[in-house]
Amino acid sequence: MTVDYYAVLGIKKGASAEEIKKAYRKKALLYHPDRNPGDKAAETEFKKVSEAYAVLSDPEKRRQYDTYGSQAFGNKFSQEDIFRNFDFQSILREFGYRGGFGGKSTSRRVDPFADLFGGFRQTRQTPRPRRGDDVDYNLEITLEEAFGGVEKRISLRGPDRSDKILVKVPPGITTGQKLRIPGKGGEGSFGGQSGDVFITIRVKPHERFAREGDDLTVQHTISYSQAVLGTSIDVPTIDGEMKRIKIPPGTQPNTRIRLKGHGMPRFKGSGRGDAFVRLNIEVPKKITDKQEKLIKRLAEEGL
Repeated sequence: MTVDYYAVLGIKKGASAEEIKKAYRKKALLYHPDRNPGDKAAETEFKKVSEAYAVLSDPEKRRQYDTYGSQAFGNKFSQEDIFRNFDFQSILREFGYRGGFGGKSTSRRVDPFADLFGGFRQTRQTPRPRRGDDVDYNLEITLEEAFGGVEKRISLRGPDRSDKILVKVPPGITTGQKLRIPGKGGEGSFGGQSGDVFITIRVKPHERFAREGDDLTVQHTISYSQAVLGTSIDVPTIDGEMKRIKIPPGTQPNTRIRLKGHGMPRFKGSGRGDAFVRLNIEVPKKITDKQEKLIKRLAEEGL
């Protein structure tokens, strides 16, 4: 739940420790249960201002709250954590409270805070270690970088940090896969471990190769006569080399020719996928008079 502790106490975010204490004293005495017997609304407000003071009066808790915001703080700190080491009795005695108001003693409630806070008693225990938050980062790489693997240096920025870390991207990685960098996430509190960084990979579309799993497809256009008669062509591979392949006579449009083992490396495995050459047959939009006569003669032959 999102709670603005500064607003609860009616102070600004940059308030000093003395201003925080003064604001709490005023509101705590206003809403204290001894002054408002049976008033549930006042009891609720007393809980709110006490929780706000418990956080903002503790330098470490206040730093965590200011750094990560109220939502993240609420996820990391239970109410028991918030009120640990917070001694209501001594604090209110410091404000002039002596078991009652106006200098009078009261036997109505031996511990007026036990009922309000579920019986939690203030002790001088060491706060429990809290693990830091995990950090998500999106990293875009090229298909060639995904093929060969790559090292990328990325910058992580936060409210109180700016780190550069080296990310080793293994060969064969694909869009949507994640890499974990342990211990490089949000800083832990009270001796807790730091969180992790999770790198989500996005492989940019390639101008020539289409990827499907570990396989690659490249488009290549041949002429009508090459499709009919057969030929040999050179096609690029993701390795950066050219591979010569044979086109058999009578090749049809959209025929795929397989180049075994010329695809992407298998991520964290052995071997590679395949490459495929998809053949398109070009139909010329313009022909010469001589070509037209030849085609007409072929048409007369039933071709």
